[in-house]
Amino acid sequence: MNTFLLLLIGIPAVEIYLFIRIGSQIGAFSTVLLIFITAFFGVIYARYEGFNTLKAGMSQIVKNELPIYEIISGAALAFAALLLILPGFATDFLGLLIIFRPTRKLILRNISTKGKTNNKNEDFINGEFEDVEEKDERKL
Repeated sequence: MNTFLLLLIGIPAVEIYLFIRIGSQIGAFSTVLLIFITAFFGVIYARYEGFNTLKAGMSQIVKNELPIYEIISGAALAFAALLLILPGFATDFLGLLIIFRPTRKLILRNISTKGKTNNKNEDFINGEFEDVEEKDERKL
């Protein structure tokens, strides 16, 4: 089955299940209020972390370095803010994990090292070359 289709059906199913379970424990009004509170404070904190990431990226640029981690971190923060805006407890939990700096670094480090190999010889392509001199057609 297609992964996207599985996520499209699975995530709302998990969210509905959690709404029912948590709503039965704390009540419907408290559940809705909790969803709005997590969205509000999550977006505020994402904005705060976004400005910190922007500041760190600018300092990297001033040092004449490419702010690769800051760019990826900024994209992760935007995704986390989207997860926090979406109603649900599972998406809020995942968004909060991405927003907090220590867990974000851990997640991004695991993602970035997934495709890398430890073999340095794979970074090079072996080949041969030949110098070809172009003939001046005016002399012919």
